[in-house]
Amino acid sequence: MTDLRRFKIIPFLLVALLAASAVFGAAPRIKVMLLTGQSNQYHDWTKSSPIVKAHLEQAGLFEVTVVTAPAKNVETSDFNPKFTDYAVVVMDYETRDWPAVTKQAFEAYMKNGGGLVTIHAADNAFPHWPEFNEMIGIGGWGMTPEGGVNARKPDVGLRLKWRDGHAATDEVAVKAGSHPPPHDYVLTTRAPDHPIMKGLPAAWLHPMDEIYSNLRGPAKNVTILATAVPDAAKFPGATGENEPILMAITYGKGRVFHSTLGHVAPANQPPFRDLNCVGFIATLQRGTEWAATGKVTQPVPSDFPTADRISIRN
Repeated sequence: MTDLRRFKIIPFLLVALLAASAVFGAAPRIKVMLLTGQSNQYHDWTKSSPIVKAHLEQAGLFEVTVVTAPAKNVETSDFNPKFTDYAVVVMDYETRDWPAVTKQAFEAYMKNGGGLVTIHAADNAFPHWPEFNEMIGIGGWGMTPEGGVNARKPDVGLRLKWRDGHAATDEVAVKAGSHPPPHDYVLTTRAPDHPIMKGLPAAWLHPMDEIYSNLRGPAKNVTILATAVPDAAKFPGATGENEPILMAITYGKGRVFHSTLGHVAPANQPPFRDLNCVGFIATLQRGTEWAATGKVTQPVPSDFPTADRISIRN
C-alpha cells in the first residue's frame, strides 16, 4: 500500500470511529407519552399538542410518542395504553373518565415511580377521580358527562394560595376554577432551589395566557414553584391573590409537574404566543425531565424572559 493511500484511509477511519463513539456512547432518550385527544369547547388539543411535542423533541432528551384517546365514549372503550413503557406521561387532555382498568393501571404506574406532567386544560380532567385529584394537587371546572363544565365541585377539597411567604389553604366555598381574560403577566419564582426552577430569574414576563385561579383539591404534597396575581383592579372579579401557576407534587413514588400555562382556544390562530414563550418551553422541558428522572440536566436558555421582557420563539 502506498503512503498516499494510507493518508486517505486513516482520516476516513477516524471519522467512522468518532461517529460510532457518538452513537454508542449517547445516553438513551427519555421515553415520553404525550397523551391527548380530547378538549372541551374552550380548548383545542389539535393546536396545542403538536407544539408541545415539538418543544419536547427540540430539547434533544426525549423520545415522544403521541397517544390519542377516543374522542367519544372513552369510558366504555378499550382505551388502555401501556403506561409502564414510558418514563413520563405528558397530559394535554380533558376527559370525563377512563375505563376502571385503565385508571387502576395509571394509579399503579404513578405509585410505583411513574412521572406525570399536566398542562393547562388537564386541570379540567377527571373531576370525580379522587386519586387523580391527589396527583395534580388542585384542579378546576371539570367536564360533565354532557361535555359541559363545572363538574368539579367545591367539596372536592381546598383552595391553594401563596400568602405571607408560604403556601396556604382555605375552604372558602367558591367554585373550582376562574380566570381573567388572557393577558401578559409576571410569574414569580417561589422555590428557587427546586431542580425545575434552579437558575431561573426571580420573576419573568409571560404573554397572553390565562391565570387559573381558585383551583381546589386535596392540595397534598404540593410544592408551589411559581405564582402569578390576577389583578382585581384591572379585572373585576379576579382574586387579586398569588395563584399557583407551576407546582411539583409527589404521589406515592411518582413525581408530577403541574403547569396551568398554555391556553389555546379553538378560535386562536398562530403564533400562539403563550405556548411559544421561552418560559413555557423551558419549564415544560425541565419539568418533564424532572418528572421522569428526579433531576434536571438542562441549562437555563440564554433567551429566557425577564421581568420586563417577553421572549418568544417562532
